[in-house]
Amino acid sequence: MNHSCLPLTRRLLCATASAVLLTCYGSAALAATPKDTLIVAFAFDDIITMDPGESFEISAGEIMGNTYNRLLRYEVADPSKLISDLAKTWAVSADGKTYTFELRAGLKFASGNPITAEDVVFSLQRAVMMDKSPAFILTQFGLNKTNVKDKVKQTGPLTLTFETDKSYAPTFVYNCLTANVAAVIDKKLVMSKEVNGDLGAAWLKTNYAGSGPLKLREWRANEIIALERNDNYYGEKSKMARVIYRHLKESSTQRLLLEKGDVDIARNLTPQDLAALASNKDIKTTSTPKGTVYYIGLNQKNANLAKPEVREAMKWLVDYAAIGDTLIKNIGIVNQNFMPVGLLGASTVMPYKLDVDKAKALLTKAGLPNGFKVTIDMRTTQPVQGITEAFQQTAKRAGIDIEILPGDGKQTLTKYRARTHDMYIGQWGADYWDPHTNATFVQNPDNADDAKSKPLAWRNAWATPELTKKADAAVLERDAGKRKLMYEEMQAEFRRDSPFIMLFQQNETSALRANLDGYRIGPTSDATYMFRVSKR
Repeated sequence: MNHSCLPLTRRLLCATASAVLLTCYGSAALAATPKDTLIVAFAFDDIITMDPGESFEISAGEIMGNTYNRLLRYEVADPSKLISDLAKTWAVSADGKTYTFELRAGLKFASGNPITAEDVVFSLQRAVMMDKSPAFILTQFGLNKTNVKDKVKQTGPLTLTFETDKSYAPTFVYNCLTANVAAVIDKKLVMSKEVNGDLGAAWLKTNYAGSGPLKLREWRANEIIALERNDNYYGEKSKMARVIYRHLKESSTQRLLLEKGDVDIARNLTPQDLAALASNKDIKTTSTPKGTVYYIGLNQKNANLAKPEVREAMKWLVDYAAIGDTLIKNIGIVNQNFMPVGLLGASTVMPYKLDVDKAKALLTKAGLPNGFKVTIDMRTTQPVQGITEAFQQTAKRAGIDIEILPGDGKQTLTKYRARTHDMYIGQWGADYWDPHTNATFVQNPDNADDAKSKPLAWRNAWATPELTKKADAAVLERDAGKRKLMYEEMQAEFRRDSPFIMLFQQNETSALRANLDGYRIGPTSDATYMFRVSKR
């Protein structure tokens, strides 16, 4: 592994929470970051692994999008448009079940190994065989450990086929293949690191085997991510020689470093810090409506939370208007649906508002006139922490005593995925640009603890046999107008009955130094392309 930029990494890691840089080398702070290096202040404590076959966290998604290729991508300026990545051509058979891909010729991984159809087939088969959290994006097409080697096959040095069990809407299949779980990894390199049949998983957790415009040089959990230019990338090379992400959770620290010129981009600023930067001529801002929604999940294993009246009462105990005017001002919009605006079938219907009396009446009807005690797991970042504390106060007015259990992203996610929480506040980002990516809120084909598929409905132990059937039908509907209506109907039922309190849709906003060009936040986490950023 190349350690040529290690001194820079060490200097950056010497920064303290009070934003005094370069304490290793003296007290003077940098007037500006190096011309060939982009430094990003970003809270990424949710990252668990750098293996695209296992990675399923929003922050890691951005790293995957910059470091790995896949067959197809979507056009950032128009997410409904698919564009070529490794695939030169793609087509679907007359019966709608067999997809054929031909790769570009002469491509190489960062390692120097050639990219062939064998690598693509291995990557897709490996994700299914490992069967980690993101595998359902592929297994929903009828793939499993037993049949995947028959369904995903190499047909030539640069050609392969992908066979589905049903005739899905082709755009749905293609969109799923833009997801990080479909990233193409270097088979020769990964299998040389295999231990006890793990398909290289232990090694790839912290290492890299891709072909994207940037390559992962180092990841230290909750500290730093260092990327560097991949000179073997087939397309336009990264403008920056390296991109350094520094884990900084405090908005005020990010803002101070940005103002001083010690970081180039601040990613997690509060509305208050964004407002304070508005008059600074050296700083500019950019924002993009994201396919990311924030919500509170109510675990139906909790007897109180499983009562329909309690589920509804909780939705009347959020001060949506106040949250919209303060905590998410300029960084989000209130949204009480599981589908973000921008995707087919999204709804803007919002029936709930803060109404403590209505909530109290529902609690009485549920046999809980004096309320109850409950816990909520919360990642300690803003605006999540502020929203949780505000909810705690309004719920208290109805007699519900909420104990907040703070933790970092990895801790809270791990507990949530084991469905051992009472309540959980978090976010869901679209994995691909198709409405079915958010059907995870309503689909739950098997509510058993040992279920193979573990969507968000499963995580909250919400059995949804009828909604699951409706979601399954929607992905087979090729008429966009009919499909849109199907999602609108699902959302109406979801608003009434679900154990989810939908809060808002993210409008991701970054502040950046004015000398940066080419920085654009993508609609999904894997489409914020740092390799396109340059400095003047």
